[in-house]
Amino acid sequence: MYPFLRLATQVIRARRLPRLPLDGVHVSHHMCLPWDLDPFLELNNGRALTLYDLGRLPLAFRVGLVQALRDNRWGLTMAGACVRYRRRVRLFERIEMRSRALCWDGRFIYLEQSMWRRDGQCAGHILYRAAVTDTAGIVGTDRVLAALGHPGETRPIPDWVTKWIAAEEARPWPPMQD
Repeated sequence: MYPFLRLATQVIRARRLPRLPLDGVHVSHHMCLPWDLDPFLELNNGRALTLYDLGRLPLAFRVGLVQALRDNRWGLTMAGACVRYRRRVRLFERIEMRSRALCWDGRFIYLEQSMWRRDGQCAGHILYRAAVTDTAGIVGTDRVLAALGHPGETRPIPDWVTKWIAAEEARPWPPMQD
């Protein structure tokens, strides 16, 4: 089941914090609970993606995106993700999550999130490609940035993100059925 109570707690905390610029970093803290575990008694890879939601959605509140979505009757979807798992997160271990909008192009905002253990090691890192949508499809980031009151200039896209974008463009769709 989706952790709605944990999400509500994170959103309430985030609403009390100052607003962030679009490229600001939202820091949140989470604990690996018994229902987050896999059979090896560590954070389940699927549940890790759900925990990233708990950092990403409060970030959206703090940068004003949620209000812009409401005002314009837009939706938000994740159009892709690339994740790395590097260190185990065990039962009752606390992690710090850092979430930010890394860069954007004409269609997508690329969100970067990482989980950090108390020993200073990065447990995981994810890059999301987020799209704002309306009834006509994807809303251009120029419109989204204007709704956020952002000047609209693009940020340089890091080389590793450019390579991931290229790899995604080369990936067949629909996938092969054989």
